[in-house]
Amino acid sequence: MTSDDTTLDASAPWLEVDALIDDPRTRIVVCCGSGGVGKTTTAAALGVRAAERGRKVVVLTIDPARRLAQSMGISELDNVPRRVKGVDEAAGGELHAMMLDMKRTFDEIVEGHADAERARAILENPFYQSLSAGFAGTQEYMAMEKLGQLRAGDAWDLIVVDTPPSRSALDFLDAPKRLGSFLDGKFIRVLMAPAKVGGRAGMKFLNVGMSMMTGTLSKLMGGQLLRDVQTFVAAMDTMFGGFRTRADATYRLLQAPGTAFLVVAAPERDALREAAYFVERLAAEQMPLAGLVLNRVHGSGAAQLSAERALAAAEALMEDLADHAPEDAEEAPQGPDDDPNSPSGEAGSPLAENLGPDGIVDLADGKTGSRTPGGPSPAAAEHAASPSAPAAQLAAGLLRLHAERMQVLARERRTRDRFTALHPEVPVAEVAALPGDVHDLAGLRAIGDRLTLRPGATDD
Repeated sequence: MTSDDTTLDASAPWLEVDALIDDPRTRIVVCCGSGGVGKTTTAAALGVRAAERGRKVVVLTIDPARRLAQSMGISELDNVPRRVKGVDEAAGGELHAMMLDMKRTFDEIVEGHADAERARAILENPFYQSLSAGFAGTQEYMAMEKLGQLRAGDAWDLIVVDTPPSRSALDFLDAPKRLGSFLDGKFIRVLMAPAKVGGRAGMKFLNVGMSMMTGTLSKLMGGQLLRDVQTFVAAMDTMFGGFRTRADATYRLLQAPGTAFLVVAAPERDALREAAYFVERLAAEQMPLAGLVLNRVHGSGAAQLSAERALAAAEALMEDLADHAPEDAEEAPQGPDDDPNSPSGEAGSPLAENLGPDGIVDLADGKTGSRTPGGPSPAAAEHAASPSAPAAQLAAGLLRLHAERMQVLARERRTRDRFTALHPEVPVAEVAALPGDVHDLAGLRAIGDRLTLRPGATDD
């Protein structure tokens, strides 16, 4: 490859997106990656393309920015899948979209696994309200809970998941284990002990048998919070095993052959370093990786013109412009108003300058515009052959812009090649950058089209 070659190296496998979303065995596609790389847009574009190719799709986003709703023409998304209008359903597909409501999902779990009285006690408990609204890992855990619910319902052919942005690898893989361990761990079991004994006997047991521990806990948590936790634990006692069981089931679902992970990244060093870590983590967890989506890749319609040649041409234009700058800019001939004492027709006057041995010389615009009876003077001919100043400056500026673009392309290619050298087995799809933001279905279709372009093909 040349230094300005921006197409995917033939040795790197190509990610066949259409084959992935058309395969009826593919039931879940998980888009993961760091923040700001286009995961939400990629997930939405995949959903639109799969639906218009005949699959019944639901896109689950955890993105609070609501960009997915806006791009799909929906006023708002919530915890219930909503049908997207404007999708071509001629092939028999449908598209639904939803945004995770973390607390509502937690409430649904409680309501679905406890009787009415116990559910009310849990939902009104202050500790539960704090836990369901913002406990570390709750969002990721509830995303996996919702995924499990959608898959168990079997109402859709394909579920596309837009995971939360994460700087600490794949938090959504860890969260079910973390929350399950918390709700089913030794700490909770210790807090459950007095509730299981019951009433004053329980408090006596707690005060006598664990006075040191609870004294420390009371200092750390506060007495009221400790009592809220104990009440919550007592109400949730029968549900702890369910959390762990569902967490394990969701984890196995993510490892199943019908699931495909797509790591989304930008062609930048930090984003691809994060993507490489994601790839390694998925392999360690035995999660089925489909490939890498390299988003917002820059291109050029004149890639054959290198940055070096463009800069050299720009410099040559400016040098040529300087060489042919009008000399009268420095030594302009005097006019009659400049020297009113200069007599007409005398040497040095405009009339004298317009006189030649073979007739009148027309000096319309200084020496460069002079003419002789036989046509333009040599100086005028030379000036006419050179570009005008505004055109030369514009061309030089465009050449410099092109050189900057080619330097960006070369840097992106080197960054991408480092990733493919480390992970040559990972299929890659490159998505050319659009000139503007994606804000409607047409933009999502354009992204879908670019997702499926073969390396070296052009987007007409």
